[in-house]
Amino acid sequence: MYYFISRFAILEIIFVSIIVPKLLDILIAGRNRVSFGACFLQLYCADTTGIVECYLLTVMVFDRHLAITSPLQYLVIMAQWCKKLAVLPWIVGLVGAFIPTIFTASLKFCGPNVIEHFFCDLAPLQNLACSDPHVSNLITTITAILVVLLPFITIMGFYSHIIITILKIKSTEGKHKAFSTCSSHLLVSSLYFCTGITVYVMPSDSQHDRFLAFIYTIVTPFLNPFIYTFRNRDVKCAFLKVLNSLNSLILNKVQINSKAQFVGAKKWF
Repeated sequence: MYYFISRFAILEIIFVSIIVPKLLDILIAGRNRVSFGACFLQLYCADTTGIVECYLLTVMVFDRHLAITSPLQYLVIMAQWCKKLAVLPWIVGLVGAFIPTIFTASLKFCGPNVIEHFFCDLAPLQNLACSDPHVSNLITTITAILVVLLPFITIMGFYSHIIITILKIKSTEGKHKAFSTCSSHLLVSSLYFCTGITVYVMPSDSQHDRFLAFIYTIVTPFLNPFIYTFRNRDVKCAFLKVLNSLNSLILNKVQINSKAQFVGAKKWF
């Protein structure tokens, strides 16, 4: 579980690094121009990492499904397949993002080349084309169904079986322990897929889509570390220790200041 979470954290850093630096450059420095090549490079990299995240979340739920439904075989199976499963999403992402990017780049752009978005994305670029973008839109929708909707359906299927298995556990503690290992992943998946499906499977290129894109590209990666870490008992204990240390330090300073004021007042009298 922690092996896949660490890979997921690295992926989130890469994903945010593709979009946020240029966004800050636009907002702070006012440099709102981007070259044709840089725009499509950002498009390909963002789509690649987005697809990788979809399939990595699917791999992570498969890992939890195997741990809960087949605990005795879990270590043997994952010892052989763990690294292969971590590489598989990158293969799917690199190939899956290449096809719609090529079809979009082959369109003719004759201006005005003003992107109504905060990063180079498929639907805003296709709407700028002077040539007919019907084929490109169709390819984008089919790709989105395969790389966004299909993983989401797979995750829901795994979770349905996980919930059925957890309900069969007799002890309350066992049920709580089994579900606690999945709750963080379920929350992260819901945030990411609900916005991603709306933007890519049913694109409209509206202000609503841009708001949803902002959620899955910036807000969700920002929330993910908190969602995962605060569900971990060791992290919560360490966090409470830090708070207790700070509280003790503040109380000690207050007591020292109170004593100093008392001594000063005593000398004055």
